Amino acid sequence: MPQPPNTTRVPRESLRISSVDPAGWLASSRIPGVGEYVYCTDGPAEVVRLLGRTSDGSRLLELRCTDRPQPFFASSSNVLLRADLQDTQGG
Repeated sequence: MPQPPNTTRVPRESLRISSVDPAGWLASSRIPGVGEYVYCTDGPAEVVRLLGRTSDGSRLLELRCTDRPQPFFASSSNVLLRADLQDTQGG
């Protein structure tokens, strides 16, 4: 079967993988609220809407990064929350 013409591999040099949490951000089981900022693969993003549940039971989030206008989606289990909000909101 022929490959679609727009299928390309990501060059290894362009990948940035870090196993260290960014300073000030922590993993949490708390669901972020609308208007709250989370840290995702693209950096900090604002939660625009809370949607349904994902296969792991977490919530689907509609996010918006400050540097791009179009929203995108992520599971709440795949984002980090601000560390300073963990103590005040029971996380």
